[in-house]
Amino acid sequence: MFRHTQPSPAPETVPVTVRPARITDLPALVELLCQLFSVETDFEVRPARHARGLRLLLGTVRRGRAYVAVAETRGEVVGMATVQIVVSTAEGARSGWIEDVVVREDLRGSGIGTSLMADIADWARASGLARLQLLTDRRNRLALAFYDRLAFQTTHMICLRCSRKTLQIGPSGEAKKRGQER
Repeated sequence: MFRHTQPSPAPETVPVTVRPARITDLPALVELLCQLFSVETDFEVRPARHARGLRLLLGTVRRGRAYVAVAETRGEVVGMATVQIVVSTAEGARSGWIEDVVVREDLRGSGIGTSLMADIADWARASGLARLQLLTDRRNRLALAFYDRLAFQTTHMICLRCSRKTLQIGPSGEAKKRGQER
């Protein structure tokens, strides 16, 4: 397994190890997601949902279709990043969808995020992925600068989504919002 160890220039120098997540990390991972989703206005902080999603993701990890990296210092999980395999018809190959890149607020800017992303990149190369892609909040200037330093490029694509609760596709293929039956 790929591991990166890097001293962190945070308030005091501490060793940081990046390793695969374990189910026992779940409470710390949920807390990190709560920090992330409190900044990303497209999402709500819902710890029970986040825990359920992480359990599903860790099941996908066991099947080799995803990877969850955690950054640990002094036995405490302080950061995480996830990647899931998708098929890119544009690339004609498998690619990786990165999500949930977050470092505990008091340790941001210390190199932990870079170590997490290096670990994700190592896993992607070992898995034969053609590219990595991610979404980030366009108002999060620190995150945008971080990804720019890592050579991620802005595309002309935009993200669109619909929830199963708000949109249904009818038998004719047209979309109908709930409560607007014709």
